[in-house]
Amino acid sequence: MVFQLFNRIFSQEIPSDITVQAGGASFTLHKFPLVSKSGYIRKLVSGASDADLSVLELPDLPGGPEAFELAAKFCYGINFEISTDNIAMLRCAAEYLEMTEDYAVGNLVSRTEAYLDEVALTSLSGAVSVLHLSESLHPMAEKVKLMSRCIDSIAYIICKESQLCLPGRTETNNDIVHSSLVSNAKTIVDWWAEDLTVLRIDIFQRVVIAMIARGFKQYALGPVLMLYAQKSLRGLEIFGRGRKKIDPKQEHEKRVVLETIVSLLPREKYAMSVSFLSMLLRAAIYLETTVACRLDLEKRMGLQLGQAVLDDLLIPSYSFTGDTLFDVDTVQRILTNYMECEIDGTRLSYSADDDFVSPPPSDMERVGKLLESYLAEISSDRNLSVSRFISLGELIPEQARITEDGMYRAIDIYMKAHPALSDMERKKVCSLMDCQKLSREACAHAAQNDRLPVQTVVQVLYYEQQRLRDVMNGSLSGGESPVITQKVDLYSEDNHLVPNELSKLRRENEDLKIELARARMRIKELEKLAVNTPSVGTPTSSSGKPPLPRKSLINSVSKKLGRLYPFVRADGVKPSDSKGRTKASKDRRHSIS
Repeated sequence: MVFQLFNRIFSQEIPSDITVQAGGASFTLHKFPLVSKSGYIRKLVSGASDADLSVLELPDLPGGPEAFELAAKFCYGINFEISTDNIAMLRCAAEYLEMTEDYAVGNLVSRTEAYLDEVALTSLSGAVSVLHLSESLHPMAEKVKLMSRCIDSIAYIICKESQLCLPGRTETNNDIVHSSLVSNAKTIVDWWAEDLTVLRIDIFQRVVIAMIARGFKQYALGPVLMLYAQKSLRGLEIFGRGRKKIDPKQEHEKRVVLETIVSLLPREKYAMSVSFLSMLLRAAIYLETTVACRLDLEKRMGLQLGQAVLDDLLIPSYSFTGDTLFDVDTVQRILTNYMECEIDGTRLSYSADDDFVSPPPSDMERVGKLLESYLAEISSDRNLSVSRFISLGELIPEQARITEDGMYRAIDIYMKAHPALSDMERKKVCSLMDCQKLSREACAHAAQNDRLPVQTVVQVLYYEQQRLRDVMNGSLSGGESPVITQKVDLYSEDNHLVPNELSKLRRENEDLKIELARARMRIKELEKLAVNTPSVGTPTSSSGKPPLPRKSLINSVSKKLGRLYPFVRADGVKPSDSKGRTKASKDRRHSIS
C-alpha cells in the first residue's frame, strides 16, 4: 500500500517518534517536520501531558488519509503535483492542520490559494471539478469559502461566454425568439450544461441562482434543467402502471431533486416544452411530491395546452385501488387552468426586463380536438364512470368544436365499452353532443347506431332531413350543414316517439336523397343541351307579351317534396319553420329555365 511505502521511506535513516492515525490509516513519522509547518500538530504535541507523545489521532481530517499523505509530503519537502483532482482536499486539510504563514513561509495554505486563483478557478471545467469534489468536504469547504468561490467563478464564466452564443433581447417577433432558442439550445447543452449535471442538486441550485443574479436570461435555463432532470430522474417507472420499485432513500433524493427543478423552471410561458412538463408531472405524481409542486406543473401545462399532443395527457394513474387506468382528475385540472387563462385573459407575470414573448393567437380549436382525442382514448376504460366522462366532456368549450365528430366518436367508444348503461345514463352522455354539427359520414353512422338512444337517432335524422331539404331548395352549395337557429329538444318527457316514426323518417330521408340525385343528373343534362344549342332571339307571343316561364325541374321536385311529410312530432305539430321553407322554394322557381 502507498502509505506503507511512505512510512518505509521516512523511517530508513532516522527512527520515527510519532504515529499519526488519519482516516483509519497509520503513518509512522517524525515530530519535527510536522510541528515545523502544522500549527495544529504543534499545539497537540506541546500541550500533551505525556512528554513522549507517540500516537496522534486525526479522525475528522478533511480528505482522510489521501489528504494527510500529501500534507505530510509537503512537511518533509517532497515534491508532488497539485491538480484540480486534489486541490480541494489539500486546501481543506491545510486549513485543518493550520499550515499558515504564521508557522512557515510559503506554507500549504498560501500554495493552494495561489493554485486556485491562478489555475483551477480560471476555467469552467476546473471550477466545476473543484466544486464537485468540495461536496464531500463539508463543512470545511464552506468555512474556507471554497464552494462559494467556485460557484461565483462558474456563474461569472458562463455569463461572460454566453453573451457570444445567446441572442440579445432585441427581437420582438415570436418566431424569431423561438428560432433563436432552438438554434442555441444545442450550443448551450454542448458547451457547459453537461458539466453542471455532476453537481449535487443543492449545489446546482446555488449555481443557477448565482447565474441569474449575474444577469443570465432565465428562459435560457430550459435545456440545462431538462438535461439535469433527465440524468437525475433516470430509472423511474413513470410511463407504466405498477408497484414502486425504488428504495425509500433513493425515492426521497429524487423527490428533492424534482421539487428543486420545478422551483427553478423559467417563468416565461414557452421556455419549456409541454412534453418535458408532462414528464415532470408524471414523476411528481409517482414520487408523491408536495401538492404545490404538482399544481405548479399542472398550471404550466394548462397555459401551454395548445402545444400538447395526446401522449402528454395520457398520465398513468398511480393509485392502486382499482381506479381508472389514466389520471383523469389531473387532466381535468389542467383543462380548467387553460379555460381560466382563455376566459380571463391572464398570462404568466413578466417583469419589464423579462417579457419573453407575447401570447400566440387563440388555439382553442386545437385544444378542442386534443381533448376529444383524449376523451376517445380513455373511453374504453371500464372503470371510467359516467359522471367523470360527462364532467370532462362538459369542460370542452363549444366554440372549440367545429364539428361534433370527435365527441361522437368518444361517446360511441364509451357506450361500446359500457354496454350496461341505463337509458337515462345514455341520454346524459349523448347530451354532450350537438347533432347539428355532425358531418355527413357521422350522421350516416349515427343513424344506424343501435347503441345510441332512440331520441338521439331521431334528432340526427331530423337535422339530416333539414340539410337535405335546404340543398334541394338551392339554399346551400356544396352540401354543407346549415345553421339551424333552434335546437330541437327530443329528450323532453312530452315526446313519446314510436318505432314507426323512426322508420318513417329514415324512408323520407332516403327518398329525399334519391330525388336530389335525380335532380343533379337532370341539371347536368340540361347544361349540356344549353351548350350545344345555338342562341336565338327571345321568343314572344303574338300578343306581344312575354311567354310564361316553363316548368322547371326544381318545380317538379318541389311538388314531390310536398307529398313527403315533413318532420312531425308525436303531438302532431309541425316544426315552426316548415311553412317558411316551402315559401322560400316558390321564390326560387324561376332560378332555372
